[in-house]
Amino acid sequence: MELKDKIAIVTGGTKGIGRAIAESLLKAGASVFICARDKFELKRALEKLSALGKVDGEICDVRSEAQVEAMFSECKRVFGGVDILVNNAGIGIIGKTVEEMSSEDFEHTLQTNLLGVFYTCHHAIPLIKKRGGGYIINISSLAGQNAHPKMAAYNASKFGLNGFSEALMQEVRADNIKVTTICPGSVNTFFGGDEPSEDQAWQLQPEDIAQTVLDLLAMNARALPSKIEIRPSNPPKK
Repeated sequence: MELKDKIAIVTGGTKGIGRAIAESLLKAGASVFICARDKFELKRALEKLSALGKVDGEICDVRSEAQVEAMFSECKRVFGGVDILVNNAGIGIIGKTVEEMSSEDFEHTLQTNLLGVFYTCHHAIPLIKKRGGGYIINISSLAGQNAHPKMAAYNASKFGLNGFSEALMQEVRADNIKVTTICPGSVNTFFGGDEPSEDQAWQLQPEDIAQTVLDLLAMNARALPSKIEIRPSNPPKK
């Protein structure tokens, strides 16, 4: 896919993986619309990203279908449509057993990581169809296929996302819409209470995931990698 004149939406695009993806898409010539829940982070990110190309954004909590619908309407008003959707927004409440975790935290995790992706895909697909096809990329996790103690909510949300993405892929490929799930291992970001540092330099960097997105978009139209696992090449020995 030639990215010049393409329009991409990146959820959770103000920091970490989402920010790196937005930067890479802008550098490649796409117009990028980002969303986030924090208006100050959104403003700060837009100020920085504007030096790279055409970018805009909107406050949006993907747990709210009304906010998601409004976000897509604003992107259509500003840029004229949608060609690419990158579902990156997500949360990870890690370190609590099922007994310790509140119902609110469990629901919040599934609403953000799974329902939010349904809402964005539901509203993106008609817009992508109108432009002749495009790409949906869902950022999942290796935790979507490998369960761990004290990660039940996150595991459940990402296992569900992987199944959802595979079904969606089969539904829309006849409409010239590709769907790929990217399942990263440890990434050096603030996600899940982690903190970027030199001590964690062995982890994947957000730029590694962004490069994967660009590689997918550059692939020949006949090829569809429906799921990609990407992990650190040299983690510390246990």
